Amino acid sequence: MTVLDATAQTADGITVAGEPCVLIKLGEVVLKGRNRETFERRLQGNIRSAVRDIAPVEIWRRHGVMVARVGGGTADVATVDALAERIADVMGIVWVHRAWRVGKDPDSVVRAALDLMSGRTGSFAVRSRRRDKRFPLTSTEIDRLVGTKIVEAYGLPVRLKNPDHTLAVEVDRDEVFVYTDGLPGQGGLPVGMSGRALVLLSGGIDSPVAAYRMMRRGLRVDYLHFSGMPFTGPESIYKAYALVRELDKFQGGSRLFVVPFGKAQQQIKSSGADRLAVLAQRRLMLRTGELMAHRLGGAALITGDSLGQVSSQTLANMTALNDAVELPILRPLVGMDKVEIMDTARRIGTLAISELPDEDCCTLLAPRRAETRAKIEDLRQIDKRLDAEELAERLADSAQEHRPAYGEGAA
Repeated sequence: MTVLDATAQTADGITVAGEPCVLIKLGEVVLKGRNRETFERRLQGNIRSAVRDIAPVEIWRRHGVMVARVGGGTADVATVDALAERIADVMGIVWVHRAWRVGKDPDSVVRAALDLMSGRTGSFAVRSRRRDKRFPLTSTEIDRLVGTKIVEAYGLPVRLKNPDHTLAVEVDRDEVFVYTDGLPGQGGLPVGMSGRALVLLSGGIDSPVAAYRMMRRGLRVDYLHFSGMPFTGPESIYKAYALVRELDKFQGGSRLFVVPFGKAQQQIKSSGADRLAVLAQRRLMLRTGELMAHRLGGAALITGDSLGQVSSQTLANMTALNDAVELPILRPLVGMDKVEIMDTARRIGTLAISELPDEDCCTLLAPRRAETRAKIEDLRQIDKRLDAEELAERLADSAQEHRPAYGEGAA
């Protein structure tokens, strides 16, 4: 692959010699041994799907690094910037750099480096990596050459520890990549490598974060939301739709299923469940989720439970909930406190949505005092009075499917 004699202009009007591209740094994927190629192929497919509405891309990989360029190498910087931002949301990537692809010779490297440092103030350092040992200069020699030229041209001071700007130079097999800035990626594994699961999604803060954490472990997830309809308004559905639309940036092709749950709650309330009403409700939700998961090819259920956060999330109550279904229940937040969960929600963009007011279906069944040490046999008796298996079937049959897509207009 030859490097074009290209130039492109940055957002602040600086012309840089080289072709703009996206340099993608992998993390955990590189540790997969003989399975690594399978993970990397899945990751490439996920990247292409994520950016298909921006531009078609060519992707190649070497030594734990992937490179994405617009097909034909004719991209403008704005398009490559948009690609980098979108790629940073793809699971399995630790760093994304908008880089400049230049010829494999010292003069091309120096020219691109000078262009990139033009107009900057403050200290700098050069960090080079020579993956191709045939290059005539060692990494240390590249650092010295490029650093000297920058000092001569702009008079910037060199500071190797905590510089204001870091210029990176990476020598690859056929070209050299030069860049200064990067975006942190999501880490983890490519979505789809670990199978599929179903998230029980409320309108709160916790369950969207649980979904994010399991996507980060390679699960492709679908979402199931229980609304209080017909006894509440549609606000919780709007919130669930907005949450899934935001989370869709991490996997694409998300599906949201909404079940009207109000009448089922009415039955639970009249069943004499009393202090066990919330747990009886959650067991029914899990049963419904299990049926939906089987229909969708899911192998697990995901909830936002955090140990001890509320009365229904004690160890005894979690054990009683597990008894309702055969599928495993994944609780990725089980050891996190509320501050940690909120920090993650803020970072991934779901916190502001979750904090919007709505009439949650759970408020319809909130007892004055909730049970913290539920007995499984008592809950099984309530299930029998409700005919929970039949009721769960009817609820699953009533589910309505939606396909919120990241970047679309408001619902």
